[in-house]
Amino acid sequence: MLAVVGSAIGLLLSGNASAQPRTTVDSGPELQTLFATPEDIAQGKALYESACTGCHGANGISELPNVPHLAGQRSAYLYIELKAYQSAARGDNPMNAEVKFLSDDALLKVSAYFASLDPPQAAAPDKTKAEADPVQAGKTAAAACAGCHGDAGVSAIPGTPSLAGLDPKYTVAAMKAYKSGLRQNDLMKSMVASVDDQSMENIALFYALQKPARSQAPAAGDKAAGATAAAGCAGCHGSDGVSANSAFPSLAGQDASYLAGALAAYKQGTRKDETMKGLAAALDDDAAKNLAAFFTSQEPKTPDVHKPLSTEDWALRCDRCHGINGNSIDPRLPALAAQRADYLEKILNDYRTGARKSPRMAAMSDVLTDRDISGLAAYYAHKTARPVVFMTVAPK
Repeated sequence: MLAVVGSAIGLLLSGNASAQPRTTVDSGPELQTLFATPEDIAQGKALYESACTGCHGANGISELPNVPHLAGQRSAYLYIELKAYQSAARGDNPMNAEVKFLSDDALLKVSAYFASLDPPQAAAPDKTKAEADPVQAGKTAAAACAGCHGDAGVSAIPGTPSLAGLDPKYTVAAMKAYKSGLRQNDLMKSMVASVDDQSMENIALFYALQKPARSQAPAAGDKAAGATAAAGCAGCHGSDGVSANSAFPSLAGQDASYLAGALAAYKQGTRKDETMKGLAAALDDDAAKNLAAFFTSQEPKTPDVHKPLSTEDWALRCDRCHGINGNSIDPRLPALAAQRADYLEKILNDYRTGARKSPRMAAMSDVLTDRDISGLAAYYAHKTARPVVFMTVAPK
């Protein structure tokens, strides 16, 4: 039986081995890499120098974009990956041809050689790329909107919509519509003209996380009559004006004069939406006011939106398999510490799109945004890589 005893030699020497959990692993052909002799490693080095240095660099330290460092990587993991390339399980890849005719013995030895090398140095931190809190960034950017929409997105100005509690995807779509002219409003167009996509997402997230409140402005229409007419709106906006689809805004609690004005804009064509134009065309001014009075009387609800996890939050999840700070203590799982950031970013994107197959990694990466992936890649690239010590223990 093989036991993984520590994430660094220093743990054993300091007498603090108990701080790292002891893990037992089942036997498998890949674990033969852990019993390599000096002669095996020398033969693995010869194979590497004859076939691999052009891409993976001297001593397993890559200098090519998207090509991983292999020095100090876990040997069993390397063997498993080489076998995957050999069987074309990684798809059409130049590595397939490189390893196609290598024997299992050769794969074991070259894997052991890489594991014997000193790991790469961590990348120097880029202090110009400190991670920003998107909610705080959104709050800062939204300060320019407060004069009309309120500090927390609850408007006190009749005819001006509240933004608190709207689904962020809808809010972003609305801002882009003003920016492109699809929605005609000169003030809004000038306000969003210089706002980039990331800032729009931050602003929308900030507003989505604010507590919505029902408009206190008086409504001119008859809400009872509006309730009957609102049945035709329920499919998109919800029976009580709370939308379950991010493509459609929640109308519950929204300012009545704003809602009536929006219906008039759809009817006149100054707001472009063929579905809404057709529905609004059948409404006279009184019917529009009645609908608005009904929806403004409904209680708004906060959407199911949460503050995004930070890079550190995501890393805690990754560390469950890949070890503290990306220093794996399972010989069959890769170390991430000090790996090239561009390679890590590429691989995470490949798992997310399905270009690289792994049910576990697909589940982990499927929910990652581009920002999450970029942050994780940089995070691990800046972590110190440490070797591991493996010991064989007698079975019980």
